[in-house]
Amino acid sequence: MAKVPFHYVDLRAFAYATEDEKRVADALRTFLPEDVELDRVENVGHHGDRIAVLSARIENADGMRHVLDRLSELDEVDRVIDELDQRVDDNCALFLRVDKQAAFRGEVRLGPGVTVRAKVEAYPAKKEAAVENARETLSRLRDDDT
Repeated sequence: MAKVPFHYVDLRAFAYATEDEKRVADALRTFLPEDVELDRVENVGHHGDRIAVLSARIENADGMRHVLDRLSELDEVDRVIDELDQRVDDNCALFLRVDKQAAFRGEVRLGPGVTVRAKVEAYPAKKEAAVENARETLSRLRDDDT
């Protein structure tokens, strides 16, 4: 993939007090290039429990290609393409949630746990243009993967 039609890709996961934070970090790293550092912010839940928010932002083309290559392993990529009108917001951001447990095992599938937000390049910056750019990119990834 020569051109990456995204400005950046954000990944985020919560590590709850009942979870091993290292395992949650490993789940996030499933999608990240090796040299990317995770940001960590600690919060307190409603009942006083610890919640660590782990996140990373990828802004360079090679890093975004790496994330997209991993996301291309989704079995449900056709479903994501069909749902792009709901997955892209008015600010041209594409949202996905991938399964944190599967990611820890190195697998990629839709589900709860890891939030992926990709700011889609669109000129003009309109939802319709962003949806079309995301559709072209995901279709190309799907076709290259087969």
